[in-house]
Amino acid sequence: MRSGRLPPPPPAGQTAASGRLLGEVLSGCGGGGCLPGSSPPAVKDPTAVERANLLNMAKLSIKGLIESALSFGRTLDSDYPPLQQFFVVMEHCLKHGLKVKKSFLSYNKTIWGPLELVEKLYPEAEEIAASVRDLPGLKTPLGRARAWLRLALMQKKMADYLRSLIIQRDLLSEFYEYHALMMEEEGAVIVGLLVGLNVIDANLCVKGEDLDSQVGVIDFSLYLKNEDDIGSKERNVQIAAILDQKNYVEELNRQLNTVSSLHARVDSLEKSNTKLIEELAIAKNNIIKLQEENHQLRSENTLILMKTQHHLEVTKVDVEAELQTYRHSRQGLDEMYNEARRQLREESQLRQDIENELMVQVSMKHEIELAMKLLEKDIHEKQDTLIGLRQQLDEVKAINIEMYQKLQVSEDAMKEKNEIVSRLEDKTNQITATMKQLEQRLQQAEKSQMEAENEDKKFKQECMSKSENLQKEISRKEKQLFQLETDLKIEKEWRQTLEDDLQKEKETLSHLRVETQQIICLKKEFLKLQDKNRQLKKICHDQEEALQELACKLSESKLKIEDIKEANKALQGQVWLKDKEATHCKLCEKEFSLSKRKHHCRNCGEIFCNACSDNELPLPSSPKPVRVCDSCHAFLIQRCSSNMP
Repeated sequence: MRSGRLPPPPPAGQTAASGRLLGEVLSGCGGGGCLPGSSPPAVKDPTAVERANLLNMAKLSIKGLIESALSFGRTLDSDYPPLQQFFVVMEHCLKHGLKVKKSFLSYNKTIWGPLELVEKLYPEAEEIAASVRDLPGLKTPLGRARAWLRLALMQKKMADYLRSLIIQRDLLSEFYEYHALMMEEEGAVIVGLLVGLNVIDANLCVKGEDLDSQVGVIDFSLYLKNEDDIGSKERNVQIAAILDQKNYVEELNRQLNTVSSLHARVDSLEKSNTKLIEELAIAKNNIIKLQEENHQLRSENTLILMKTQHHLEVTKVDVEAELQTYRHSRQGLDEMYNEARRQLREESQLRQDIENELMVQVSMKHEIELAMKLLEKDIHEKQDTLIGLRQQLDEVKAINIEMYQKLQVSEDAMKEKNEIVSRLEDKTNQITATMKQLEQRLQQAEKSQMEAENEDKKFKQECMSKSENLQKEISRKEKQLFQLETDLKIEKEWRQTLEDDLQKEKETLSHLRVETQQIICLKKEFLKLQDKNRQLKKICHDQEEALQELACKLSESKLKIEDIKEANKALQGQVWLKDKEATHCKLCEKEFSLSKRKHHCRNCGEIFCNACSDNELPLPSSPKPVRVCDSCHAFLIQRCSSNMP
């Protein structure tokens, strides 16, 4: 809370001497005047004169603000006149030499563009830029720039922010001309003067102020002085010395803070370095272990590779054989498919022939039905006679059946007796033949027995000698057998693994065959679906064309109805406002004058200024384009765009 009022500014009416002093200050620094008794200067560049005048005004405003703030002795608020004039002078300095950016509606010339760059160059300025963008009352870029300057002054970093901006001349050249104040040495001088403002404590309320509509006019009456006040130079020198000492102390504090932070960083780095050395030693041990494991894994990997290569070669041979069988079966299937297609064609032709024959037969059937009806009458008459004849036939048949059964029984008995006699004769013949063969075999067996006994003696002697040799060879072969059995076990295990792999591959092949059959079925279904899709697309296309035609007709009828409604409204509800009744524009509410003329909107009949009714559109009441206000123009264009097909 403020305890008292600020010191009032000096009165507007000043003496001639004070006016002469301000003129001398401005003219001596390039203001266009000349000192008394001196020769008239040469013609200077007007932009250089402008820069010099702005520099002098910045010096005066900064000096006056610091002196008044130190004499006031507490925090400044936004109502303080020297502070307000300082912001106006800074705004003029930043506006000098700005490039004009053309937009769609108007020419844009604002200082918010270069000030936005500061947050990219100086990271601490991001907070200011974000808070300025979040302020609800600011609508124009100029208002945002004014709020940014106030927040930077409260942070005591305005000089730092603008210094980082002036250093980047390449970026500034996008916003300023080459002769602008911010591009020349005067800008660097002003930034150096802004360092003195770090002495001031300001408490400014940015939310409540209307920064968009403020008029930035410099009040020179604040800087006019009497001749009696010229003798206060000693006090100014003392204030400058105090300011220099304060700035020096602040810089020392900054440097001390940086040194302490550097010491803390060095300590943390030393700790992290020791930790890293320990981790490095652990990592080296881990690397040695991993290298040993890697060597073992490589040796195992080579063995596995050899086995897999052999296995792959075997599987390749099997796969090639199966591929050949598959190709042969595929050729057979293709031939079967071609034969099936040929049979299909033949069957289709046969079907057509059969259908033709059916048609003929159907016609014949109708004729036969007529003939059958005639025959039925004759049949009913003859059926009665047939019934009597059938009864007689049944009696004759019963007598014949009894005679036939007796004949069959006698014939079966004769056949059985003849078969028994023939079997007995065959058995007697076989017994006599076998008796003769047995006698011959007995004689041969006695001779072979005598020869076998002689050979048996010789064989026993040879077997004794051979058995000794065989026992020696058996012992050798048993050893070989043991080795072969071990090799066989290994081969059996290897073979078992190969058989398992083969079984898996056969299963995958069977799966693949099933999948190929499924793919063939899916292809057939896909072709059917494609045909259906084409038919549906044709139907959809026809329906879309019909819908488009209906939509065009509907939109035309809607437009006609709305035009008729608007014409009725124009005739019935809308009133043509008289010129005497309107004193302000209905949209912007600015008062009409000789420069701001009145204009009627031909759609609603209200009166607007030229800026709010600078639009032309054709209406139902007039085919030619006529003047329309902004609100009616937006409404009519929106309605036309929504009614477009």
